[in-house]
Amino acid sequence: MTDVLFTHSYFLRFDPKEFAAMTPYPPLGTLYAAAAVRRSGYSVSLFDSMLASAEAEIVPLLVEHRARILVIYDDDFNYLTKMCLTRMREAAFTLSAFAKQAGCAVVVHGSDPVDHVEAYLQHGADYVVCGEGEETLKKLLAYLLRSQGSVEEIRGLAFRSGELIVRTPRREVRKDLDALPLPARDLVDLERYRRAWTERHGYFSINMVTTRGCPFHCNWCAKPLYGQVYNSRSPRCVVEEMLELKRTVNPDHLWFCDDIFGLKPGWVQEFSRLVREQGASIPFKCLARVDLLLKGETIAQLSDAGCTSVWVGAESGSQKILNAMDKGTTVEQIQNATRALKSHGIRVGFFLQYGYPGEDREDIRKTFEMVRRAMPDEIGISVSYPLPGTKFYDSVRGQLNGKRNWVDSEDLAMMFRGTFIPEFYRVLHRVTHKNFRLWQGWDTARELARRRGRVDRAALRRLAASAYHMVTLPPLKARLEWLSRKEA
Repeated sequence: MTDVLFTHSYFLRFDPKEFAAMTPYPPLGTLYAAAAVRRSGYSVSLFDSMLASAEAEIVPLLVEHRARILVIYDDDFNYLTKMCLTRMREAAFTLSAFAKQAGCAVVVHGSDPVDHVEAYLQHGADYVVCGEGEETLKKLLAYLLRSQGSVEEIRGLAFRSGELIVRTPRREVRKDLDALPLPARDLVDLERYRRAWTERHGYFSINMVTTRGCPFHCNWCAKPLYGQVYNSRSPRCVVEEMLELKRTVNPDHLWFCDDIFGLKPGWVQEFSRLVREQGASIPFKCLARVDLLLKGETIAQLSDAGCTSVWVGAESGSQKILNAMDKGTTVEQIQNATRALKSHGIRVGFFLQYGYPGEDREDIRKTFEMVRRAMPDEIGISVSYPLPGTKFYDSVRGQLNGKRNWVDSEDLAMMFRGTFIPEFYRVLHRVTHKNFRLWQGWDTARELARRRGRVDRAALRRLAASAYHMVTLPPLKARLEWLSRKEA
């Protein structure tokens, strides 16, 4: 018998866009919680939903392990989980139902349960862990499995008492992240992840995290778990985990899935030094802010540490829109940081966001111009997505219709009254991607003409894609123009 069976609600197969991309990562937040619970003396097991085909696959594990408690602990470090997709909420409800049929108590944790406590309690959950989860979960398990303490005294918890929903005071977040045990990666079938990556991409990437939270004030960014705080692991602790991964897992690549990598002054410099001294280097990608990248020798130190790719929240090429978002960055900084990253051989990805209130065609044109001038290596496009607890959500609350969350990551529904109709933004998404690939092809052609060198396969693919987009883009542009005249 197992004390606790852990799982999470993100099924890659239920998200068509991400399933096609096939870049799966183990549920890091879930594995941190499992490691913390195991350190406290409980037996744990895992049903990893990421690569599962259906919720029913949990049933044999419920029978095999005869778990007393099912913990649906969503991965706090997976941005797709933070999007609170309704297809994954439905999966959580189904997992809860299977657990109740097996006689398990059900505990849930994650951004979506915090926003929809009542719904989760109505669909099988006995307790919702709110905020940072490890300490709250350990105290709840002590109450449930060891009859220690009182449930009402456990901070960071929501549960039903008769007809009422009780919400206990918020728990303070942990500051000493080095004291946490390493994620329980032994619970995961890492070879299955390795096969998925190598068959599709030719290399194996695994995830790590160095921080929790974000102190910045982008007004569309929801922070239901950590709030407006930022705590960091020490560079030495992170490098020791990298060495452990090299010894046990031997990945080809790392994704540091922090909201912001290396924010703490001097952190990147010390990290880079230790990586080189300890021989811990593994090629990695991370997320960063353009203003922070431009400070001192940050970019050079990232390069020395093995960074191969940085994604930044560019969001818009219009300073008016960046200011409205309370982004705290400038278009000039985006251009300068991109140029500096490229000069150090680091690939650049832009997150772009359309549809923020007040954005018009001129603002969209400026975003096109920014992308064309900077020419990042990749782009990711979304539309403004109001999540509870944000200033943005409060500003458009009165415009929200019945739909409050996307079904999957490709939904792109405008859930408030935007400048243009929802279909405009779906077509704009395609137009932006086609423009970007067309521009990449043109740049490749100019570079080949300049060098007069051998044409590699990647260049041929870009040239072929450019020719395709040159043909298919004009009709889409015409449709976009037509949609822009429709009343929102």
